[in-house]
Amino acid sequence: MQQDLHLLALLEVARQEHQAAAVRLGAGEGDLVLFLVSGGGSALTPGPAPPVTLAEKQEVTRLLLGSGAAIGELNAVRKHLSRFKGGQLARAAWPATVLTLALSDVIGDPLDVIASGPTAPDPTTFADAADVLARRGVEGRVPASVRERLQAGLRGEIEETPKIGDRVFERVTNVVVGNNRLITDAAVAAATRLGYRPYFQTRELEGEARDAARDLVARARRLEPPACLVAGGETTVTVRGRGKGGRCQEFALAAALELRPMDGITVLAAGTDGSDGPTDAAGAIVDAATLGRAAGAGVDARTALADNDAHRFLRASGDLLVTGPTRTNLLDLYVVLRS
Repeated sequence: MQQDLHLLALLEVARQEHQAAAVRLGAGEGDLVLFLVSGGGSALTPGPAPPVTLAEKQEVTRLLLGSGAAIGELNAVRKHLSRFKGGQLARAAWPATVLTLALSDVIGDPLDVIASGPTAPDPTTFADAADVLARRGVEGRVPASVRERLQAGLRGEIEETPKIGDRVFERVTNVVVGNNRLITDAAVAAATRLGYRPYFQTRELEGEARDAARDLVARARRLEPPACLVAGGETTVTVRGRGKGGRCQEFALAAALELRPMDGITVLAAGTDGSDGPTDAAGAIVDAATLGRAAGAGVDARTALADNDAHRFLRASGDLLVTGPTRTNLLDLYVVLRS
């Protein structure tokens, strides 16, 4: 049977807000849909479902990120405000064959969470999405259209996202072609070449960035130098201040507060996509002299941490890591050297 190859352009789907709520690809039983997914897919392809607008969906994302919501919680909401996330692209492509190749930026590589799982069964529901908003304390702050859509879903007026066993997944194959293992393995190999004893910690580092930083520094301090502690994952930041930064920068600032000159410790925390929060930095590299350099520029570390203002602090200390876009996203990398 002759097959046509359809390359689905991610951004084109996101631009089609003016069309009907249901996405339709027009592919037939003899067609192959090749879907390419990278980290950031959820943000690049918002495809908001009426009556929610793009700006309103962005506001929900901002509120959830500021509340410290984990990626699974965030995506449970995104899926139920979207026209093609949560397996809905597979529904739109039926009865065509679908091959999804994914670069994972999610801990554990769950197919339903990577880019909010456009071609994977969705285990979450409208009830789960509503529960996330309530649990994170933002239910009363989201736009009215968001509450309206979720309530309509709870009443059964909007079709749920497709689940395991739905026929739309019978011809779907999802393959993870790259993940955080590539990053941490490369770091371990580089440490070995440079004469450090490598210690791999985890690819599932998560939780509050400042807490994770303190823990990783404490672990490194117990290692006999020269040692290199390597970890991967994605932490979160509960924003309580008015400063600017990202999870890796907050991690680095918190780590700097733990370092003493006699430790001989240097810490790197960076996003593999070259972007950390709403800044131009991928993260930072700090050592025991970081606090002094910033103090010399008139910036106090504890004040900056309390205000979630890691970017200004690390710019003053000269420790920001600016790489530019790497054109991939495989979670974050944390390296702690003890020399």
